Amino acid sequence: MEKPKVLVIVGPTASGKTSLGAGLAKRLGGEVISCDSMQIYEGLDIATAKPTPDEMQGVPHHLISIIPRTQRFSVADYAALAREKICDITARRKLPVLVGGTGLYADAVLSGMQFEEETGDSAVREQLYKRLQTEGADALYRELRSLDPQAAEKIHPNNSVRLVRALEVCLRTGGTFTAYKQRNAAQPSPYDYLIFAPYWERDVLYDRIDRRVDIMLQSGLVEEVRSARSPAMQTSAAAIGYKELLPYLDGNADLESCVEQIKRESRRYAKRQLTWFRRNAQIHWLNMCESDEVRKNSKNQEKIIAKIGEMWYNKL
Repeated sequence: MEKPKVLVIVGPTASGKTSLGAGLAKRLGGEVISCDSMQIYEGLDIATAKPTPDEMQGVPHHLISIIPRTQRFSVADYAALAREKICDITARRKLPVLVGGTGLYADAVLSGMQFEEETGDSAVREQLYKRLQTEGADALYRELRSLDPQAAEKIHPNNSVRLVRALEVCLRTGGTFTAYKQRNAAQPSPYDYLIFAPYWERDVLYDRIDRRVDIMLQSGLVEEVRSARSPAMQTSAAAIGYKELLPYLDGNADLESCVEQIKRESRRYAKRQLTWFRRNAQIHWLNMCESDEVRKNSKNQEKIIAKIGEMWYNKL
């Protein structure tokens, strides 16, 4: 039986994935499935850089703003929803275009990873999140390092979602998260896919990140965070641009220093994303620019879209 075909655009924050994905979907008769662990939550539209109607280019976008900010949401939840959307879009003879920067989510969908039954998982997960609030991420990270050193090496201590997920598997199965992933890695992908990522010189990417944060501020980021803040917020509270502004809203820091912290954390996040994606030998890296002049030329992206389109049609 022929596998469903999926086009995938991944990459670091502010690298132009949204525009590229929408342009490709429009050219190839597709629909976009967001692959972003923060955009899936309601609200925080500016902080999570959700695509505007103009940026969507008239292309349907899925899995954006569908989960309440107060609700926990796991990689297993995302994989189930994304696979449903792929099935639905394919059944309508459209091309699923998976677009986003959450590498764990993309890998979970494309690898064919089969998640174990969730019975009893919620209790373990909730307990870990309570410990995260009372004991802090460092305590949980030390526990993971003792239970699964290999997993700890690949997970940043501040990545609470992955940290909790890894510990959850260890505690629930009595084994390691590393072994769990290895068992799943042996499964063939249920999809026939091509995967691309925009490449920018580091200085240009960092400049794009800084400029995007400035635009977010001009678009009302502070007001959005002020109206959205709530102790009931769960995973969505980890969004960069939200937690960094809380000291300013509480009167404990000036706005300028908080904005610089947003930019710094965004650059660090981009670095971690690049580290993740560079491990994937299947990714075709797209050289987006070699100079400011090329970057400013919209025809460069048109050429890239045409190039990907040609590669896609050759695959059919």
